[in-house]
Amino acid sequence: MTAHETVSTYYDAFNRKDWPAMLALLHDDVRHDPNQGSPRHGKALFTEFLQHMDTCYDEQLTDMVILTEPMNTRVACEFVVNGTYQQTDGDLPVATGQKYVLPAGSFLDVQDGLITRITTYYNLPLWESLVLG
Repeated sequence: MTAHETVSTYYDAFNRKDWPAMLALLHDDVRHDPNQGSPRHGKALFTEFLQHMDTCYDEQLTDMVILTEPMNTRVACEFVVNGTYQQTDGDLPVATGQKYVLPAGSFLDVQDGLITRITTYYNLPLWESLVLG
């Protein structure tokens, strides 16, 4: 499977909420660099993050553009997050089922058909303004 196919399959699984299929595409030592906070290392910590996100947010990704480089190991993705804020997340604004549409992007490393790094970026102040109305 090419890096493009791996990442496309990963995000397709995300949109289906097929967490086992997503996790199967991650290397055991995956590094997750979130938009906010410290990096996570390992599939177990990423699984905890995914469970937390599934509790607080219901999201679908649209307008996906996936770009790879000639070595077929690095991938850039641009997409739009279409979400519902379901449960208050820490010290973020109170969740009341607010809908939001937010541009975002990720950078991924792929080796031997598995994702070894996921780095995600989005504009947190814009997201906050969207859920605060």
